[in-house]
Amino acid sequence: MNAAKRDTAGDSGASGATATSGATATSAKEKRRPKKHRGWKIGGAILAVLVVIVAVVLAVAPGIVEKQLNPVAEVDLKDPSPEARELHGRLTIADMHSDALLWKRSILDRAERGHVDLPRLREGNVALQVFASVTRSPRGQNLDGNTDETDNITPLSVAQLQPPRTWNSPFERSMHHAEKLDRAVEGSDGQLRWIRTKGDLEALVADREASGDAIGALYALEGLHNLEGDASNLRKLYDAGARMAGFTHFFDNEVAGSMHGVDRGGLTDLGREMFEQMQQLGMVVDLAHASPKAMEEMISLADGPVVYSHGGVRATCDVNRNLTDEQIRGIAGTGGVIGVGYWEDAVCGLGVEPVADAIDHVVEVAGIDAAALGSDFDGSVEVPWDTSRLAVITQELMDRGYSEEDIAKIMGGNTVRVLGEVLPE
Repeated sequence: MNAAKRDTAGDSGASGATATSGATATSAKEKRRPKKHRGWKIGGAILAVLVVIVAVVLAVAPGIVEKQLNPVAEVDLKDPSPEARELHGRLTIADMHSDALLWKRSILDRAERGHVDLPRLREGNVALQVFASVTRSPRGQNLDGNTDETDNITPLSVAQLQPPRTWNSPFERSMHHAEKLDRAVEGSDGQLRWIRTKGDLEALVADREASGDAIGALYALEGLHNLEGDASNLRKLYDAGARMAGFTHFFDNEVAGSMHGVDRGGLTDLGREMFEQMQQLGMVVDLAHASPKAMEEMISLADGPVVYSHGGVRATCDVNRNLTDEQIRGIAGTGGVIGVGYWEDAVCGLGVEPVADAIDHVVEVAGIDAAALGSDFDGSVEVPWDTSRLAVITQELMDRGYSEEDIAKIMGGNTVRVLGEVLPE
């Protein structure tokens, strides 16, 4: 009995010890749990901060990049006289090339960066702006020899949080740019209009002559590498609004050799097929960036006007992107025009004088009907003015003795004429 009691007492003691030990362990666990929870909370807070930082970087970085790549140079420009401003206000002004659709901003709102948006187009009295789709640009881009092995637009597409379908597809990038332009037109309350047909163009000109201030938007493609080798993609891009296309950009592709490529060949079989299809559809053929061989072949095949949308001339700026006198005459012989640009590689200077020098040369070689404007605004170029200050060109042309009729042709009349001849009904 005593033994039993001792056993019971022993059991009780053991149980008590176990209970005490368990309570101590439980208490220790309970003390540790809040630390674990705090760890999760700290980790979650850090993750949230990182997400915010990444979001801020993605929101801000594209704008910083654009501001660096598309500066307006600090250049002394002569203020246009009242007479020049009055004439400028009566002109139908057309610019054959801007890359504004490439960047992460609305073209409807005034921006503190870049060169083109609706408010500044209105201030510059621009009647028609060609908006180009840039879809590939090689790293280390230069005028003399590039391949398609690298691309600057891919990281830009990702950083700008464009739809994932655009990240690895030049075709989808062009479709995205068309959609972006369409949203701008729809959201402009009639101030920005699609130009897809002769009727669209005629209505725009008539409305502006009746004191309207609507601006026409024509969608263009910079390089048919965005077809991705599929001929049917041209019709899809046409249906999306494209009415002008250059065959190459800074590298050779499946349709033609580039002036800045490695092989610099002529048109391929696919290129000839696309050329014929463009003429049938009513799309303007743009020779900018094409190799000399491809350019010569397209001029010979043309049954209507072709254009050189943006660039310069060798006679005033001898670099490997500008036109020889023979090429100027060839383009003019189709009834086409040469769009003179405003940046260093196009005219070998930053100012109104080198721009006017190039225009003078086009007129001397091919006549007044061949000269036009092709700014390359927002094309990763430094320019001496944005689109709001185009009256400086009008002033310079007046100072050089051009008549009002000739100034009207250079500033946009010639481009409107070509579009009226080529666009579909």
